[in-house]
Amino acid sequence: MIALPKKQKPKGRNVRAIEEKWTAALIKPGWTAIPQVFLDKQKALGLDAIDLNIILHIVKHWWKKETLPYPAKHSIAECMGIDESTVRRRIARMEKDGLIRRVPRYDASNGQRANEYHFDGLIKAATPYAREISEDKDRRKKEDADSRRRKRLRIVPKQGE
Repeated sequence: MIALPKKQKPKGRNVRAIEEKWTAALIKPGWTAIPQVFLDKQKALGLDAIDLNIILHIVKHWWKKETLPYPAKHSIAECMGIDESTVRRRIARMEKDGLIRRVPRYDASNGQRANEYHFDGLIKAATPYAREISEDKDRRKKEDADSRRRKRLRIVPKQGE
């Protein structure tokens, strides 16, 4: 038996799984993690592609739970190649639907600044879907394990054969 060499990692550096997938060059400028349920249940949550894209642009600025994101609408619009008024309308609709909540920020010298965004509504709306997906996954996993167990029991020869 010939032992195959293990994949070499760069010395002196802990390579994360995400870098192995996407490359360090793409990950170095930053990356964003989101719950998969937002993609899987996008339609059920009432989100179209523009809404989801706006959410992704806001979420990319949310690094810690206690520090809410506050990107400017014009920055989001510029990145997406759409008009700022579209971003404004979509955010207002998602707020009306209870998915996000805007909190105005003010600066004593410059007046209003970019809003902070809360995702409590989106989290609450997505949680039942996440539970449903998890329960379905667990059920399938159990069914697969039961099926494998039954197959093993059929393969075992009876005594005296």
